[in-house]
Amino acid sequence: MKIFYPRFSFRRVTDLTVEWLKGQGISALLLDVDNTLTTHNNPEVPAEVLDWLHEMRAAGMKLLLLSNNHPARVAPFAQKLGVGFIADAAKPLGGGVKRSQKVLGETPEGIALVGDQIFTDVLCANLAGITSILVEPMQLESSWPFRLKRWAEQLAMRGYSRKGGAEHG
Repeated sequence: MKIFYPRFSFRRVTDLTVEWLKGQGISALLLDVDNTLTTHNNPEVPAEVLDWLHEMRAAGMKLLLLSNNHPARVAPFAQKLGVGFIADAAKPLGGGVKRSQKVLGETPEGIALVGDQIFTDVLCANLAGITSILVEPMQLESSWPFRLKRWAEQLAMRGYSRKGGAEHG
């Protein structure tokens, strides 16, 4: 089950600070889009996320969107944020992370993947040997497949909590 446990967990992406990230040796972030930076399928970005992205860039943090969504969804979003992206990343498979490493010019030790889903984002990071950071979804989805997935994630997180995992934000 450890493969499903995040290395760190926070309430929101905006709870991550430059100081904390640099203290962990992280200089680059792979960011999920839906329910991490904005709500599901929403083209708008909350002001606090825009401010957080500006702060990260100003501190020299490398940022890249890593999404399973198609380029038609991710490209305009990335352009609005002023960051690069890899779409159709096939998370949890590691090909997107490998491509990200090349784009960013970073070693696995310096990269963290931040996302809201255990079975895609956390599993992808853990399989690729980079730091996994789980955030709570900005808004729960109502469809049955998502509800089932969130229920399974709750089971995994109970195990994480029993093993000493703790929220860091």
